[in-house]
Amino acid sequence: MNEIKLPGYLKALVVLLLIIVIIFILVIGRGLLIPLMLGGYIAMLMIPACNWMEEKKIPRVLSAVIALLTSIAAIVGIALLVILQIRNFARDLDDVSERLNRYLADIDAFATEKFGADLGISNGMDKSQIFQIIESNSETLSNFLLNTVGSLTGVVLVPVFIFFMLIYRDHLGSFMAKFFRDKDNGLVKAKISDLRKVVQYYIIGMFKVMAILAVLNTAALYMIGVKHALFFGLFAALLNIIPYLGPFLGAILPFIFAFLTMDGLIYPFLVVICFTIIQLIESNFLTPKIVGSNVNLNALITFLGLLVGGAIWGVIGMILVIPTLAILKRIFELRDSTKPFSFLFGEEDEIEND
Repeated sequence: MNEIKLPGYLKALVVLLLIIVIIFILVIGRGLLIPLMLGGYIAMLMIPACNWMEEKKIPRVLSAVIALLTSIAAIVGIALLVILQIRNFARDLDDVSERLNRYLADIDAFATEKFGADLGISNGMDKSQIFQIIESNSETLSNFLLNTVGSLTGVVLVPVFIFFMLIYRDHLGSFMAKFFRDKDNGLVKAKISDLRKVVQYYIIGMFKVMAILAVLNTAALYMIGVKHALFFGLFAALLNIIPYLGPFLGAILPFIFAFLTMDGLIYPFLVVICFTIIQLIESNFLTPKIVGSNVNLNALITFLGLLVGGAIWGVIGMILVIPTLAILKRIFELRDSTKPFSFLFGEEDEIEND
């Protein structure tokens, strides 16, 4: 039976419609898909621990519960550490407000003298206004953290998905293998196992890099004399999970804080210099050596993925998009018809070796 060949413009139209449908599903299903993907990636991270416990004759359900409680304890511990550090900022509010008012008065005087424009900020801001801004921003931060996982329901769904995915991981692997019946079953299951390892190595590698960055950032800020060095160092290290944008965002907050609380412009510029050196070490040594070539996406696809992920799901989309693209790249390698997309996602050195 002869295959029907569609004209090129119809193929392009079908692809465009497919992309629109996928984006529509991602936007509408945000509240379910975000917890599902988060749960899936955390479950992949906990699979080696579950396998080890099951080898010790621990039942699968019990091993899944232990792994789940361990992951929840780690997340809660990091959250409590950040919250305790944030509370310490109230002690420096007086110094920040006085210096901020001085800078505002200088800016207003400069604008009036040079351009004849009164900005109306010569009197600065009183402490109650700053408290009001912090309070409103705290509410915004709470809403942001809640919206990151979709909703309060999403927070509940994440551990539920982790638990069930750990229990049914073999069943889900067999389900995925059935989509490639034309391929050798053992080969497909090996590829699926490789997909798990890609995600595991990527997440574990990123955690190692973030831990090293937290130490380097904190040490640098401590030597410069910036208060709350531990918070700023940890915050910048956590933001490093967002490629390209994360390191820049992580350096802004300690730069502004040093500018407002320390005497002399040398200190904020020292912050910039130290963070730049640390970022060069991270991008040229730490990430290539620790994370390696497990993801192996080219910079163009990574950057486009960040833009699309951020536009659809916000910050959590920018975090989830990198391992998702890495998985898609490996899946595209299983069929000849989709290998061009794997070619598009990959690096040139990998392509030349194929």
